[in-house]
Amino acid sequence: MDISLQRKIDRIIGSFICRVFSLFPKRKIKQSNTIRPNKILVIILSEMGSLLLAKPMFDYIQERYPHASIYVMLFKKNREFLEILNIVPDSNIFTVDSDSIINLLLDSSRIISRIRREMIDTVIDCELFSRISSIYSFLSCASIRVGFHPYTQEGLFRGNFINHPVLYNPYHHISQQFLTLAKAIESEQFPKAKYSLEKRDINIPFFKPGQEETAVLWQRLTGDFPHISDKNFALIYPSGGLLPIRAWPLENFCIVANDLIRQGYVVAIIGMKEDKKLADVILDYCRNKDCIDLTGYTKSVRELMILFHHASLLITNDGGPGHFASMTPVPTIILYGPETPTLYGPLDKKTFQCYSSLSCSPCLTAYNHRNSPCDGDNLCLKSISPKDVLGKAYEFLEQKIHP
Repeated sequence: MDISLQRKIDRIIGSFICRVFSLFPKRKIKQSNTIRPNKILVIILSEMGSLLLAKPMFDYIQERYPHASIYVMLFKKNREFLEILNIVPDSNIFTVDSDSIINLLLDSSRIISRIRREMIDTVIDCELFSRISSIYSFLSCASIRVGFHPYTQEGLFRGNFINHPVLYNPYHHISQQFLTLAKAIESEQFPKAKYSLEKRDINIPFFKPGQEETAVLWQRLTGDFPHISDKNFALIYPSGGLLPIRAWPLENFCIVANDLIRQGYVVAIIGMKEDKKLADVILDYCRNKDCIDLTGYTKSVRELMILFHHASLLITNDGGPGHFASMTPVPTIILYGPETPTLYGPLDKKTFQCYSSLSCSPCLTAYNHRNSPCDGDNLCLKSISPKDVLGKAYEFLEQKIHP
C-alpha cells in the first residue's frame, strides 16, 4: 500500500476511530504490587530495524516476567527478521498483510479474534505515530495497555484509552524509550515510568549462518561473477526505501563507487529488484566489470545478511540494511540527514554514523508522521561530500586488510 495513502487513511479514519474509542471509560487497574502479566503482546508493526532496537526491551520483559508468554504483532513483510532474532516462538507471531486495504482488514479481524482467544492481558504498543496499532491495543481487550502519549505536547492524537501512557521523549534513543514502555507496566507515577537512565551494555545478537548456506551463496556469487573471487568488495545501498527523502544523492554514490573500483575493490549494488534503475545509473557511470548489480539478487533478509559476512564494507542510506549489518562482522557507514542517529542509530560499535545536522534536521519525526516538508530537497544529505565518505571507507577497508 502506498505510504501517502496509509498516511491519509490513518489521519482521517484512524483519528476518528481513536476519538470514538476514547469515549469509553478506562478500565480500572489493580495496584502495581499485584500486577504480574501472564501474556504480553508487543505491537511493533512497520520497521524491521526497530525490532533490533527493541531487543533491550524484550530482554527486560523476559528478565522481569520470566513466566509470562510473549507475543509479537507486526507486518507480514517483517516476519523473517523477527525469526532471525529468535525473540519469541513462531507460534507467538501475529502477522498483518499491509499490501492492500482488503488484506489489512481481513488480517486485522482474524488477529484481533485470536488475541482475545489467547486472553492476552498486557499490550505494549511501540508505534510512535500510526493510529492502527493503538486501535489494535484497544480492541485486544487487554487490561493493561501501554503506549506513547503526548500528554501536554502537541503530538499525534492516538486516543485517550491508553491506560499506561508513556511520554514520548525525542531526546532519547528509541531503544531507551522502548525500554521505558516495558517499565511502565507496573509504574504508578505520573507521567509513567520516571527512572534514572542507566548506562546499559546492549547485547546485540550476532547472526552466524551455517557453513553450508554461506558456501552456497558464495558459490553462486562467484559463479555469476567469477572475476570477484580474489578481491575485497564493498556493498552500497543507494535506495531510500519507502522514504526517498532519506537517500544520499545518486551521483555521490556513483563517485564513491568509481573511486573504490579505481583502488582495486569490487563494488556491489544491493537493494530490492525495484531498485534496478538506481543500479543502472551507477553501472553506466562506472562502466567497469568490477561494478556489479546485486539488486534483487538475495531472495531474503537472511541471504542478504550472509552476503554481509563476505563483504569488507557497507555504505548505506538510513534504513534496514544498516541495522541488519550490525549483527554481522561488516563495518558500516550509514548516511543520516532527515532522521537522526541520536534516536535511531544502530547499537553496535563498528558503525560510523555520517550525519550532517542542519537547522531544520531531523525533519522526519513522530510529530509529522515522518512526512518531510523539504519536498525532496534534502540539503542535509547533499552537504555530506563523497570525499568525507571515502575517507572513512578507506579507513575501514585498511583495518579489514591489515587488522
